[in-house]
Amino acid sequence: MHVVLDEPKCVASGQCVMAAPDVFDQRDEDGIAILLDANPGEELHAGVREAAAICPAAAILLAEK
Repeated sequence: MHVVLDEPKCVASGQCVMAAPDVFDQRDEDGIAILLDANPGEELHAGVREAAAICPAAAILLAEK
């Protein structure tokens, strides 16, 4: 899996961080999401898929390998 975060689309809801905290974080100054791991291990895939599905801005794109 390859993860792409479209930062300009992010609305700082934090849903991705709650769903996949090992893959996403938020900047302190404005809450915009930060991608920590663009190629997460298989054990993290379910959380990343959930994060993409619940992102209110549809700012998370996934490419399955």
